[in-house]
Amino acid sequence: MILQKTAVKRATIRDVAREAGVSVGTVSAVINNSANVTEKNRQRVLQCIAALEYEPNTAARSLKRQLSSSIGLIVPDLQNPFFASVAGGVQAYAQLHDVLMVLGTTGSDMRWEEYYAQSLRTRRLDGMVLLSGSGKPTAGLIKLVDSGSVVFVDECVPGLDAPFISAANRKGARQVAQELLKAGHRDIAIVAGPLWLWTSQQRLAGYREALASIGRDPDTVPVFSGDYTEESGYRETRSILEDARTTVTAIIYGNDLMAVGGSRLLEEAGRRVPEDISIVGFDDILVSTFMSPSLTTVAQPGYEMGRAASQLLLHKLGLANEPETTRFPTEIKIRKSVAAPRPR
Repeated sequence: MILQKTAVKRATIRDVAREAGVSVGTVSAVINNSANVTEKNRQRVLQCIAALEYEPNTAARSLKRQLSSSIGLIVPDLQNPFFASVAGGVQAYAQLHDVLMVLGTTGSDMRWEEYYAQSLRTRRLDGMVLLSGSGKPTAGLIKLVDSGSVVFVDECVPGLDAPFISAANRKGARQVAQELLKAGHRDIAIVAGPLWLWTSQQRLAGYREALASIGRDPDTVPVFSGDYTEESGYRETRSILEDARTTVTAIIYGNDLMAVGGSRLLEEAGRRVPEDISIVGFDDILVSTFMSPSLTTVAQPGYEMGRAASQLLLHKLGLANEPETTRFPTEIKIRKSVAAPRPR
């Protein structure tokens, strides 16, 4: 006897509508995350979708919308945990809406940013989320901005008017610098990020505001420029120690990765943290809690920022609601890398 496998009938959108007691149009609106649905109906439809194990036909939805349902995400690299966190947020929200995310890294090279901008346009992706490592406009990027198909996250590009997801860099920088000042430090050096980037400028402005608030002339504070990498933090910290003009008791790093590199150089040079030199960072990447001593820093929500950037882009494409916020707060994380300076 030959046994025939019984075919399992897949639930349809009409089955979901009938079970939920709503129209097919309402089910479609819920699937596409439309704002024109009451919360009560949205929850009822979602419960029925789960109960019936209904799977929307992504290909048919794409054809109906005449969209490729794909976006690009361009970041400097994924070795920086903060960038990786942003990327995770972008992908998570895109995936939730059946949108493919295509990832590209640039090494902070403007030429690669231009390459991806041109490539994304010619390959007809719906739009792009950009975390610029160069901070400079290119011809391809200008065209994307003009077409309304790009959202900046973390870094904006001066002169280009595009939607932007950011954190309170200036406020966070001012607050973390104030932690050093409250501890009694006055001989401070700063290892900033690339001085042409918006985040570096905002954080540097915050540090300067904190110094000015106690009557210290910010122009007398030595500023060294890194590139947000661990290697540059190591290099610039060595420059600080070798500079005969500096007798610093504290160093402000423009991000945690540079603080990691600086901490390694200080250890090699026989300088103890925080007994000899106090240090602070920015980003609150995971390693900052495992450093010895743990790093006082500024937390910014990279994952949530990436998610909001993805949502904002999909909103511009008509696929999602507008995010509740485009500017996220920062939070000071007080740990053990700061102590009062030793008497001289």
